Amino acid sequence: MRNPRDFGKPLAIGAPEPPSEIPFKPSRMIHFLDFSNEKMVAKVPDIAPTVDILLGNLEDAVPVDRKEAAREGLIRVGKEMELSETQLWARVNSLESPWVLDDLTTVVTEIGDRLEVVMIPKVEGPWDIHYVDRLLAQLEAKAGLERPLLVHAILETSLGVVNLEEIATASPRMQGMSFGPADLAASRRMKTTRVGGGHPGYRVISDPDPDDPEAPRQTAQQDPWHYSIGRMVDACTSAGILPFYGPYGDIKDVQGCETQFRAAFLLGCVGAWSLHPVQIEIAKKVFSPPVDEVLFAKKVLDAIPDGRGVHMIDGKMQDDATFKQAKVMVSLAEMLAHKDSELAEAYGFAPEPVG
Repeated sequence: MRNPRDFGKPLAIGAPEPPSEIPFKPSRMIHFLDFSNEKMVAKVPDIAPTVDILLGNLEDAVPVDRKEAAREGLIRVGKEMELSETQLWARVNSLESPWVLDDLTTVVTEIGDRLEVVMIPKVEGPWDIHYVDRLLAQLEAKAGLERPLLVHAILETSLGVVNLEEIATASPRMQGMSFGPADLAASRRMKTTRVGGGHPGYRVISDPDPDDPEAPRQTAQQDPWHYSIGRMVDACTSAGILPFYGPYGDIKDVQGCETQFRAAFLLGCVGAWSLHPVQIEIAKKVFSPPVDEVLFAKKVLDAIPDGRGVHMIDGKMQDDATFKQAKVMVSLAEMLAHKDSELAEAYGFAPEPVG
């Protein structure tokens, strides 16, 4: 185990100091694009202003014969296109793949000054993060970067879920985690081919009616991911990093997507992946706090400015715990309002002064 006093020291001579705190920027959606597709690259100037995070995908969804083109397209976007406040991320290939070393070497040395986060697939333990941590420090030193890149892990295997607390604290670079339901389902031998969401076979059922045992019994579909997402949220928040829900594969099922995203939001996730433009709007809607709840939270903070005592507001008891909940809601609303003028107006925040 490293001496805790060394956690703040670079892992390579000439590399920037590791971050002491992970910044929390608007993160409602991580929008995936395959930049081996020239049409996708051409759409970046139009898409970037509509999303919080734009991610160049180099991994599974990119065919083998287009891996290098996807990497070159990402570098082109990083070098040539103005993204304003939108974050640029990259999902590299998995650590056992023949492409990952070139992915990391090329993107860090070519566009490391524009890139904020490197997403690592199929992370199974802290050892994976330790490898990436040291390599990034070496590449940052080589490129002369002044700002350290952050690392985002995808939980896609049962071993990764078992080790998620150790993964969350494996490096000061850890920015967050995403929940990958499809690969995780395969790793667990779950009997489903769905990418996220529930399953009609995973249900609870009421007991038979003792007076009419043959009567239809009430039943409801359950969320098979609830436990694991809850564990991920706890691991992330305890380590000061950010939890995200991953993909929802059925693009046409907008209601199912919204329901899954909302469950993740209520559990504590800050955002989710968007795989299609229709999911951008769903994520924006779900991961922006509801207007009525923000307005009530502001009322709580106004009535209890120091967070002490017990107060009755609109017939509901409010105390230190609800004060803290209100702070979470209002702080998120303020951050999103800075980026979104429509939300600023809805939440009742004054517009930013010009000049």
